[in-house]
Amino acid sequence: MSAVYKSLSSKSSSKEKRNSSSKATQSNGEISEQEQLEKKYRQKVLMLTSRGVSYRHRHLLNDLNALLPHSRKEAKLDTKSRLYQLNELAELYNCNNVLFFEARKGGKDLYAWMSKAPNGPTVKMHLQNLHTMEELHMTGNCLKGSRPILSFDSTFDTQPHLEVIKELLMHIFGVPKSSRKRKPFIDHVMGFTVAEGRIWIRCYQIDETEKHGKELNGQSKANGDASGGQANGQDTDMKLIEIGPRFVLTPIVILESSFGGPVIYENREFVSPNQVRANMRLARAGKRNLRADQGAESKFKRGELGLKTFGGRKKEKDALDDQALFA
Repeated sequence: MSAVYKSLSSKSSSKEKRNSSSKATQSNGEISEQEQLEKKYRQKVLMLTSRGVSYRHRHLLNDLNALLPHSRKEAKLDTKSRLYQLNELAELYNCNNVLFFEARKGGKDLYAWMSKAPNGPTVKMHLQNLHTMEELHMTGNCLKGSRPILSFDSTFDTQPHLEVIKELLMHIFGVPKSSRKRKPFIDHVMGFTVAEGRIWIRCYQIDETEKHGKELNGQSKANGDASGGQANGQDTDMKLIEIGPRFVLTPIVILESSFGGPVIYENREFVSPNQVRANMRLARAGKRNLRADQGAESKFKRGELGLKTFGGRKKEKDALDDQALFA
């Protein structure tokens, strides 16, 4: 009851503050638009996997959960066919974004579902070239709970389906100011680049180091500034150090609603990993069949020349043969 009373009292006090501030702004004829935007922009991400994921997939989920303070990690989903149940889970935990990792073929293939619950859209992608933080052993590090800077390639603004994917990535990986677990720091960058029809995702730490006295004196002499470049903000060196994880996403389909509805985009150039493995098996089988055909052809030639002891055409007896002369 005390918790309920505290929540109600905080709501009433916030309402009184809003009313007083609204009266003050109405008297001046201006309304704070920034507060309205902050109230509207509330994002929360539900992250979970399906059954059959490998340890590398679990480590990827843990890494993303550590990087995103506005995310909630949930237990594995038992079904792979009724994905519409994720909308109910998102509503239950008050989440408006869903990031679901689906494993196929005993953990060989991993698919990432990004959805805007409960109305959509939904993007299904194939995840490849996965490297977690434990595998990379990068020297970069960032504060847990800090907000990232999202850097998008200019290619995202060239095609409509890439614009939809960019908006979903901003909602999922962009940490809002209203998040309770976030820290008031920005010390890392998440880069999203489009190359060869795929989305390459990297995460870097923003490292700032102070310059040495000789470098500062040299810059101050070059710029003619007696303060050593402090006024221009040139007293520090900034560089990017990769943190991890790194992975590549290949878009497959975009659905109109959340985990369902008509297909509004389909990647015709995507080849499923099952088809790739089938082609590799056929190539290996073709080599084996070629060797078998070559062996059969050589046996036939040896038989036609009479070089085989059993089978094939028998060699004609020569008149000068020892058996014919000394019979």
